[in-house]
Amino acid sequence: MSNLFDSHGAPGSGWSQPAPIMDATQVSLPAELVRKKPARWPRLSESEVVRHYTWLSTRNFGIDTGFYPLGSCTMKHNPRVNETIADLPGIADLHPLQPERHQQGLMAIFHEMQNMLAICSGMDEVTLQPVAGAQGEFTAIRCIQEYHRSLGQDGRDKVIVPDSAHGTNPASAALAGLAVIEIPSTTDGRLDLDALRSVVGEDTAAMMITNPNTLGIFEAEISQAAEIVHSAGGQMYYDGANFNAILGKTTPGLMGFDAVHYNLHKTFSQPHGGGGPGSGPIGVKSHLAEFLPSPLVKRRPILSTDTGAIDEQWWYTWYEPSKSIGKVQQWHGNAGAVVRSWAFFRRYGHTLEQMTEHAVLNANYLRHRIHQCAEEQGVEGEFKDGSPTGIVKHEFTLSMLPLKESKGASAMDVAKGLLDHGFMAPTVYFPLIVPECMMVEPTETETKETLDDFAEAFVKVLQVDAETLHAAPTSTPVGRVDEVYAARNLCLRHPIDD
Repeated sequence: MSNLFDSHGAPGSGWSQPAPIMDATQVSLPAELVRKKPARWPRLSESEVVRHYTWLSTRNFGIDTGFYPLGSCTMKHNPRVNETIADLPGIADLHPLQPERHQQGLMAIFHEMQNMLAICSGMDEVTLQPVAGAQGEFTAIRCIQEYHRSLGQDGRDKVIVPDSAHGTNPASAALAGLAVIEIPSTTDGRLDLDALRSVVGEDTAAMMITNPNTLGIFEAEISQAAEIVHSAGGQMYYDGANFNAILGKTTPGLMGFDAVHYNLHKTFSQPHGGGGPGSGPIGVKSHLAEFLPSPLVKRRPILSTDTGAIDEQWWYTWYEPSKSIGKVQQWHGNAGAVVRSWAFFRRYGHTLEQMTEHAVLNANYLRHRIHQCAEEQGVEGEFKDGSPTGIVKHEFTLSMLPLKESKGASAMDVAKGLLDHGFMAPTVYFPLIVPECMMVEPTETETKETLDDFAEAFVKVLQVDAETLHAAPTSTPVGRVDEVYAARNLCLRHPIDD
């Protein structure tokens, strides 16, 4: 049953609805809003509806059904206990307009999350309001923009990004009305300090960069880069998409950054994909704190009514920074996402360093295993290592350019071929500096057996002839999709006859 609306059934069966009112004079609605004929509801029993949606669920691929090695996106397992906690009545049933005395439990969670994120990033203040990483980027850039304006430096209208940056970095800067200056990477994929020195100046507002970068390489000279930008009066912004690779080992604060966004739906295990929900809080150093969007959660001690002494309990209240850029999201951000991430942090906060170590270990093991399998099967020359250093962090890149030149099969073809082996494809064609790029991030939650299976499947795909790969996937519910056509010709509803 692929389409509920194709099931008509017998008249009056399978559903229960009031008799339709087709006469506009019988209802207090404008005539043009009243249907000319009854709505075309499908006639189905409850069991048929349940079977339909259960069938649909089996056609979806996600982190709960298979390996999801999506580079630079950290698609890790989401512990179910987080869902249970977020669904508790005292959390899930709150309304943001309820008075503070009704929200003390949730506000305590918000306050603790603000503090924990500040500590693990080396920042001084955190807002939980942005609901996506890109919105966090925009929010931080706006805070930096207003900071410069407060100093009378309105002319700082340039944002520097490396050519390996995430596409959201220049997009966020442009959305704030700033110009983007791109600088090239060195031959080993790292930041070019000489190129950076050549573009900084009195018009520099900020530099946006992630570390490790999108090739999975740690920018060892990031402190020098921060000195160069700061000496010109600019600010340093840390894109937290790859935060999973450094937790417990170092912080953006130690590297010299002034602002950072966190992807709670990546690093801290809030489920994401399919459009959300997400959460992209930002942390800042103290000189940017009063520009944050409001409200933040602050706490004060409760005084004893009998003695006037400080009680061991706290009262939480909403706080509006004095120079706030205003709200960037309704209410107080994506509360459910914050709670799930707080639950993850509460459970695993003391082992974040081990989490990072396992993420790095898995990435390096899978990279090695792919090379090993390719050598064993005699196809090592069909790809190049796009991350040229000896050790990568949480992810790595491979270039399928040799395969394309020898067989005519592209990175996209390899990605589609992996679907036929039951694996979600890695990120393709990013970063742009690696030709025919595939970017792989296994995360810390995958087993050695899964990584071995993926490496073997990857090499098997490299051995398939180009004509077969062009037709892949052939075993999935939906075959090869024309992504360009689908993006430019959106179909947002089922084509039924109204």
